[in-house]
Amino acid sequence: MDTKILLENGTNELEVLEFLLDNNSYGINVAKIKEIINYMPVTPVPNAHPSIEGIFMPREQMITAIDLKSCLQRGTSEAGGLFIITNFNSLDIAFHVDSVVGIHRMSWTDIITPDATVSSESVASGIIKVDNKLIVILDFESIVSNINPETGLRTAQLDELGERERCDIPILIAEDSPLLNRLIVDALHKSGYSSLIHTANGQEAYDIIEHFKEEGTLSEHVQCVITDIEMPLMDGHRLTKLIKTDDATKHIPVVIFSSLVNDEMRVKGEQLGADAQLSKPEIGRLVSVLDELLRDKQ
Repeated sequence: MDTKILLENGTNELEVLEFLLDNNSYGINVAKIKEIINYMPVTPVPNAHPSIEGIFMPREQMITAIDLKSCLQRGTSEAGGLFIITNFNSLDIAFHVDSVVGIHRMSWTDIITPDATVSSESVASGIIKVDNKLIVILDFESIVSNINPETGLRTAQLDELGERERCDIPILIAEDSPLLNRLIVDALHKSGYSSLIHTANGQEAYDIIEHFKEEGTLSEHVQCVITDIEMPLMDGHRLTKLIKTDDATKHIPVVIFSSLVNDEMRVKGEQLGADAQLSKPEIGRLVSVLDELLRDKQ
């Protein structure tokens, strides 16, 4: 299946691949997918996590295969079906699924965020309704992090930065994952950045920018923006475009900090005017980039 469907930059649209497990519909952002291939035998790895089926080498590249059915506590997959090979957080990982239904194009405003009745340990990042059918969009970063926490933010990198002076330059953060939002805020506080506003999506961040712009106090409250790409209501690319096409805000540095930063996404971010783009594990590099971008403001 061709997953390289190109979207115009900054339109707040995404494409979701619908796939099946036990006849239940789940979804993944097409931007995470490298390719979809037929199931092939894998080599088990001793003492690996129970959800790891093993490893295999298509095109001479070693890839870890994860049994998605096992991750969702719905049993164990049998031989057959498909591998969805993904790339995010600078990792290539194959997820074993039963079958693929198709691709749905929609706006981030169409994504329904699961409410508080859903367990905090849920790996559902959103829900979409298509033809009276609910499709659960899975948080693949969380799934992989649950299997191996070392794939998450590399906070140990912060220790290498040594003692830091306090910096009160105001930074606005847009990140929909409550866990990552908190980790980023904690990491920046530890690095000396003390004036932080954190929001759950691009729309909230943009509303704050517009509010302070109307007040005439924007420079007092927002001098840099850090944004994820995948977020409900408004994604990071749309937020970047809105900031960089407004004469009143285009001077504000925008740093895209996302698991989706790969070669293709980097080009999109550059075209939208992003000042820097980093893959999510690189929290130490994020601090270094902020230091560089904000050096003249200190």
